[in-house]
Amino acid sequence: MDTKKKELVGDFKNGGQEWRPKGSPELVRPHDVKDKELGKAIPYGIYDLANDEGWVTVGIDHDTAQFAVASIKGWWEHLGRQRFPAASTLTITADCGGSNGNRTKLWKTELQKLADETGLRIEVCHFPPGTSKGNKTEPRLFSFISRNWRARPLTSLEVIISLISATTNRTGLEVYAQLDERAYPDKVQASDAELATVNLHRADFHPD
Repeated sequence: MDTKKKELVGDFKNGGQEWRPKGSPELVRPHDVKDKELGKAIPYGIYDLANDEGWVTVGIDHDTAQFAVASIKGWWEHLGRQRFPAASTLTITADCGGSNGNRTKLWKTELQKLADETGLRIEVCHFPPGTSKGNKTEPRLFSFISRNWRARPLTSLEVIISLISATTNRTGLEVYAQLDERAYPDKVQASDAELATVNLHRADFHPD
């Protein structure tokens, strides 16, 4: 899992090239300044290695630990539970920083809530510093999304969801997308007392 680059919503320039009829270029704004009404899109991606499937939650507020766990919950409810009906453990690989960082208390307390709701044992494996290239979400999911919407202005959230959902590749990648318009305040923090309630155990291998 990982967060894709935040995207401005509106008729802004998008990198890449696309064929169009001669003399009818796609008109875009000259400056990339966020439109206060349209806002931004925050794609949070989950890549299922076993099934070559991607799940992308598109948020509009902040990339927080609450948003990250809500994305995992969305994947589990819509895809994971069906794909793995006998699952008792959910293993997550993620980068070491950001909303799902190993030092983020809120990330741990929110995962505990998810474990309580689903009954799953959740294992989290963070990539050590300097090894984020091992995260398969970027090369196997995000790169194909970027290729699919190249040179196309992301004029609305509906367009973004449609383009993400239409993404595929030669290996048969399927991508599902969902819009999350809920607010995720960026100042929320978990207390030491809340963290103490988390049923947290270090792994035997590289517990740090």
